[in-house]
Amino acid sequence: MSKEDKVENMEEPISESQANEEMRNYIEEQVDEVEEMSIEEQLREDLAKEKDKFLRLFAEFENYKKRTSKERMELFKTAGQEVIVAMLPVIDDFDRALKELSKSEDKEMFKGVELISNKFKEVLKSKGMQEVGVEAGDAFDAEVHDAITQIPAPDKKLKGKIIDVIEKGFKLGDKIIRHPKVVVGN
Repeated sequence: MSKEDKVENMEEPISESQANEEMRNYIEEQVDEVEEMSIEEQLREDLAKEKDKFLRLFAEFENYKKRTSKERMELFKTAGQEVIVAMLPVIDDFDRALKELSKSEDKEMFKGVELISNKFKEVLKSKGMQEVGVEAGDAFDAEVHDAITQIPAPDKKLKGKIIDVIEKGFKLGDKIIRHPKVVVGN
């Protein structure tokens, strides 16, 4: 169609059916554009959801790795705990033997047993075991000490304090594996 034909067509009256048809075509074109935009927006929204899902899954996996690594480290720290706990009575026996041998005349036997005892304690210390330091006169702490009995305090200063240590306590790393057994004054 030439420009002249268009001008002639414009001057001619448009029928109602032609106007409706043109309006329908125009609306369909607009709807198609909106649908294309909504499909694009929907794809962007889906992509955003998938990114969020991925990030959450990644964060969850990182937390899992940290947690299992921490658990593994704890396991390595306390792997020998059962063996060390089983050896604690041997340490007590060495301490009692040394106490009795110090009263005897045989100093060479005392030195020999003392060397063995020290070597045994050093081996356990190298595995992470430490003695819980408790002395008479220290304040009693129920979370650290195990009170086996209470006696009247010989002095007012010793009320609520440790009077005697019956059995030494030990810890492995930061965990107490045997609480010291003490006598408390009241």
